[in-house]
Order: sequence, then structure tokens, then C-alpha cells
Amino acid sequence: MPAPWLADAVVYEIYPQSFADSDGDGIGDLPGAMAHLDHLQWLGVNTVWFNPCFASPFRDAGYDVSDYLRIAPRYGTNEDMVTFVEAARERGIRVILDLVAGHTSVEHAWFRRAADDPTDDRYIWSDRPGPGFVPSPGRRPGYYLKNFFDEQPALNFGYARLRADEPWRQRVDGPGPQANRQALKDIMAFWLDRGIAGFRVDMAYSLVKDDPDKSQTARLWRELHEWLDVAYPDAVLLPESDYPAPADIGVRSGFDGDFFLVIHPAHSALFNNGGAGSLFWLPDHEHCFFEADGRDGPGSLGRFLRIWDEHRGASGGDRLVVLATADHDFSRLCCGDRTAEQLGAAYAFLLTWASVPSIYYGDEIGMRYLPGLPDHEGSVCNPGYNRAGCRTPMQWDSGANAGFSTAPPDRLYLPQDPAPDRPTVAAQRDDPNSVLTLVRRLIHLRRSTPALGPLASTEVLTRDYPFAYVRGGTHLVVVNPRREPAHVDVAALRDAEPAPVEVSGVTVSDGHVAADGFGYGIFTL
Repeated sequence: MPAPWLADAVVYEIYPQSFADSDGDGIGDLPGAMAHLDHLQWLGVNTVWFNPCFASPFRDAGYDVSDYLRIAPRYGTNEDMVTFVEAARERGIRVILDLVAGHTSVEHAWFRRAADDPTDDRYIWSDRPGPGFVPSPGRRPGYYLKNFFDEQPALNFGYARLRADEPWRQRVDGPGPQANRQALKDIMAFWLDRGIAGFRVDMAYSLVKDDPDKSQTARLWRELHEWLDVAYPDAVLLPESDYPAPADIGVRSGFDGDFFLVIHPAHSALFNNGGAGSLFWLPDHEHCFFEADGRDGPGSLGRFLRIWDEHRGASGGDRLVVLATADHDFSRLCCGDRTAEQLGAAYAFLLTWASVPSIYYGDEIGMRYLPGLPDHEGSVCNPGYNRAGCRTPMQWDSGANAGFSTAPPDRLYLPQDPAPDRPTVAAQRDDPNSVLTLVRRLIHLRRSTPALGPLASTEVLTRDYPFAYVRGGTHLVVVNPRREPAHVDVAALRDAEPAPVEVSGVTVSDGHVAADGFGYGIFTL
């Protein structure tokens, strides 16, 4: 069973380079983030998820770790992380870290040693070239397997299947794989002892190679979580995504829930902001439910509900699923031709659906994805998409660099939105009609209403525009992400007397539901 607090979590993802810079070097850091903890407390989030902040040469923005037990100097020190965790705890906020489990940087001491020692099997080495293999940079002959960039050598957790023609394949219980399993325990224990509440695991299902049904990978994580259950029973462990693994893989692996990140086809069916199904991860809002023209709405909503039901059916009706607004690898919620006007319906859904919500920093004010930025720290990982556009510095106020940093603009981690009307926290905080204040109200409503939590029942009433469903038997939710008004008669609501809780452009009377374009409504029954 997952730690009870996870079901009540509202997650806030912080990309540390881009959140807040305290020392004027143009790069975000932990003291800068700590200075804005009051904003997170005011907003109502209770869990912070940091993208990797360990020591790194930043070939892939920190997803290439050179030392798991040391905070990258650009962000501060280990003591700064402990201070942040303690300050967050005082505000009722837990902190989870991103654990890059499948590979390291070529600059990690483990790899430097392995590149010179033919007997070291912490990584996967071949005596011949092949797909994914990179020539050795050291005295050791042969080639090492990479995961993404050449600078990210894959750690050896063994192969599920051995092959006589590939003699370098090792069993999952070999010395190298076992040493790496122990290393994961040591890394997790180090940070859990310093107050961290858990981990989101990058590439969680990639560790054991040639594992088509993920059975050996599931066994690995199940064993690790069984250790956690004894040593750190309140800690949580979440995988990056279950896609394209079998729907029950999270349960079999012992994870505390699943992540439907933007790459997941369920998220893509809703928003399609660079997720599965769009060409080369390009920002694209066609063929999804939250699309202004509504051309493929019913089909996309049906696809989402089918995936959702299949996943819950395979993994259990009480399985926790984290559903994100966006993330650091794909375009933002406000992207392409999607405007802030459309975000009310999106948030009304995201904060009332039977999932654990995750808000990507800046999405609470409708920060925009910026196309055309330079390739920076590996942001271009695919010829058709540049991740830099969703990693731009946070926009706090109308001051220099939108309050992110005192550095000259040309020294910022990435350029900021140049638009004169770019959204900021300061401009929206006292505006009752802003995206920010709506998100705050919805978060506080969710956290104070058990019927809107992930474990309460969900009854779907309509599968078109408008989309209507009942949570916990007591709360009706109606969303119309389409530009055009929509209406429907719902027999189940004919004798109901819905009382408005948070409503914009939706009426319900005698079973007739009418919604303005981009309308949304939450009612008690």
C-alpha cells in the first residue's frame, strides 16, 4: 500500500534551472526556490518534485549524473537541500527528487573506472560495434551501451534473456547488476535520511534490458520497494510512466502509483501538447479533447476514457495515477494556439478528476511554450522538437527578467517570453479572474473535498461536449473545452438540484446542461 499522504498530494514540478535565481548568475538555485516557498504554500500545493539537482556536466540538463550524493554547485549545497526540505515541511510541503536510475554521466567515477578496467561490469560493454554502442573513451577496449546521448552510458542491471551470439549479456543476478541495485538503495537512503519524501524514477522500466514483458524489471523494483517498506515506510516511489509497459506493471513493480506524463497516450488524447501521437513531438493541439475547434473531441475523449478504464481495470480500481499539466520534456499546457482563456476548463478537469494532479512550474499562470529557442543542455533530443521552449525562466513580476534573476538578460539560463503581456504571478495574484487565482481556488477545493480525491468514485454522464461526470456521488463537474457552446440532456440529473461551487458559463436545470464556449462548472448535488 502506498503511503497515505500520496492520495492527498497536489504535486508541483520545479525545473531547478528555471525557477528562481538567488545569486545573479542567471541560473535557478535552491536558495531561490526557497524564497518562493510561500507562493507554493499560498497556492495550496503540498508536494514539490524537483527535476535532477545532482552534480552533473549538464549534457542533458542534469539527467546525466556525475555524483548522486552531491547537489550540483550551480544549485547550492547538500545543506541547502536539507534547509529547503525543512522549510517546506514547516509549510506542509513534502519534497520528492528525480532519480536517474538507468544511466550516469561519462564523468561519473563509476564510468571512469569502468572505462579503464576490463573486469568492471557496472556498465554494459561489447567487443563489437552495434546499435546504441559507443567506442570506449579509456584504456578498456570495446564499446559501451548508451541510453540517449553518447554521454549517458547505461548502467548494467542485466538482461532478461541471454544470447550466445552476444556473450556480454549478463544475468540480472550477476555481480555488476547486484552492485547497481545496492547503489540505488544507498542513494535513496542517503537522501531519505535527509528528509526527502520519495522519488520519481526516470526511465524506471528501462533498467533490465531485453525484458519484453518487464517481468525482471518489475521484480527489481518490487524488491527495492520491499526494502523501502521496512526501512522508510512513509517514502513513495513513482515511475516516470508505465507506457509502453503492460498496464499492471506498476502494481507488479511495487510502485506507489503511475505517472501519465505528456508522452502517455492518455494525456495526449486530452491535450496533445507534444505527446504520443503527434509527429516528432511537435506542439500540436489537433486530435485531442481540449482543442478549441473540437474536431476530434468525442473520439479523443473516448480514447482517454478507454485507456483510463483499461489501466484501472488491470492495475486495480484504487490505483493512484498522477496526471500532469505538462512537464520538462514537452510543450506546455498553454502552447501553439491554445490561449489562457482555454485553461479554466482544463484546470477544472485536472483538479477534479480521479487522479493525483501535477502542475508544471509556471502553468499556474499560463506561461507559454516558446518556439525557436537555441539548443541548450541537450534540449534538442529529436530533430522535430526543442524542449527548451518549456524550460524558460519563471515569470514572477514585471521587473527585470520577470523577477527571475538580477543577471543581464543574455546570461539567463534561457530567454524569457518577450511578449509585453506575458503572464506573471504578481499581476495575477490579486485578480479574482486570473488563471492563478482560479487554480488556487480549485486546489483548495480539491484538498478540502474528499469526493474530489483520487479514491472517490467517478460516474461518467456524457462522452462529448460538454463532458460531465459525478465525483464521489456528490459533486457534478462539467467542462466544455470547445470554442462553441454545447448542451446535452442528462436523464440522471433530471431530479437533481445542483448548487454552484465554481462555475463559469455553465447552467444545469431539470437535467439540461448548457455550457458556453470554454465553460466549466463544479456543483454539489
